[in-house]
Amino acid sequence: MAGELKEKVTRGVAWSIGEKVGTMLLQMGVSVVVLRLLVPDDFGVVAILTAFAAFALVVVDSGFSQTLIRKAEPSPSDYKSVFLFNISVSAALYVLLTAFAPVVARYYDMPVIARVAPVFFLMIPVNALCVIQNTVFIRRFRFALLSKIAFVSSLVSGLAAVLLAWAGCGVWSLVAQRVLQMVVKAVLLWRTSDWRPASSGAWSPAAIREMAPYSFSLLATDLISSVYTKIPQLFIGKLYSSRMLGYFDQALKLKDLPVTSAMTAVQGVTFPALSKIGTDERKFAESYRQMVMVVAYVLFPAMLGLSAVAHDLFAVLIGAKWMPTVPYFETICLAGLFYPVAMVAYNIMKVRCSGPAIVRLEILKKAVMTVILVLTIPRSVQAVVWGLVVFAACEMIVNVCASLRVTSLSVRRFVRTLLPVALVSGAMYFVVLGVAQLMPGHALLRLVCMIAAGAVSYLLFSFIFRLEAFTEVLSIVRKQLKLK
Repeated sequence: MAGELKEKVTRGVAWSIGEKVGTMLLQMGVSVVVLRLLVPDDFGVVAILTAFAAFALVVVDSGFSQTLIRKAEPSPSDYKSVFLFNISVSAALYVLLTAFAPVVARYYDMPVIARVAPVFFLMIPVNALCVIQNTVFIRRFRFALLSKIAFVSSLVSGLAAVLLAWAGCGVWSLVAQRVLQMVVKAVLLWRTSDWRPASSGAWSPAAIREMAPYSFSLLATDLISSVYTKIPQLFIGKLYSSRMLGYFDQALKLKDLPVTSAMTAVQGVTFPALSKIGTDERKFAESYRQMVMVVAYVLFPAMLGLSAVAHDLFAVLIGAKWMPTVPYFETICLAGLFYPVAMVAYNIMKVRCSGPAIVRLEILKKAVMTVILVLTIPRSVQAVVWGLVVFAACEMIVNVCASLRVTSLSVRRFVRTLLPVALVSGAMYFVVLGVAQLMPGHALLRLVCMIAAGAVSYLLFSFIFRLEAFTEVLSIVRKQLKLK
């Protein structure tokens, strides 16, 4: 990367990760309180509604925000046209989903779905108001501002959820959290942004047609991915029970707190940066390698560590009624080893590959996932969890192989970059398990000792074996401290 761009990316990733860590800790605190106050069935209801909302949010954007980020110089007419497209599609989807809610409620035998859906789905049109504002800030590398907005919206909505759950509002506390988070985000984005549709260009069907081929290719891949991500929830809710769905969905959400937080930060910053250096092959390949290395160095030990301490973590923080979630959480954390690498590789493909090529790869991956789901869903929820781990590994392999074909980075160099991190993370995992075996007794004391042993051993192994990733992360930290 050029020096100025690298500095922007480093600062952007640091701000984004700082916000994501803060938001993650906040959400974890909110989740602990709310999980103690509500029952698993409440979370099962919201999981079903969230599945439908996820599809809608993908359709509302339709890949246009990524196209605007990728485009060298979007015109005012491009922004105005995409904004009006987002608003129109979101309004139509809100009406459709609200009308369809009673049918979903009868299908799952959950009457509460029909009552809360009209409020829950308000997040769809509210989100449409945010898309262009968010895109403009990303193009300007205003990640510090976006980080602050995300944190404040999470704080306000989290406090509201806790208060409502404490007041006995049940599932409505979760609905209010999701909608209020989007509302606060929209208000703050509009107050801080200077972009307004009234002062922008005119609506242009030609602008939509020009961006459509790439945008709709991304829509196809994102929609396929969103559908398959939520299929387990939809079937578990029908074949088993809302309670089992609540256990399963919370295992996924708690696993996603560190993974999604970190990957959202990295992807949001690196996609526009990679788009700018896409023609410099050497810098592009090295940037790809360093991104994978740093992401793996942070997330490999985090996911293995969470899997190792899962039982005591749930016992101390959440309580006995959620202990059936532990086996699902211990297993699904393993998927967090593969997902980050797969997502960085996917970013590379979005920059270097054509839209149809990305769609073909997505179809291949989802064909594999279809087989996995068909084999696992009828067996048990635990089988589904293991199936998701297998699919995460397959997705990583497919994405990495495809990305290496469009860069000069070799397979050997890629493996040599990740292997030391994986080995040191594995060694740390066994140290944590050893501490757990040596310390029977009080769960809180054992949990603290396991976390301390994991952190110390990981840093010590990194120093002893002189991991390149360790040196790179220290360099990034030092630069950020100097900037501050």
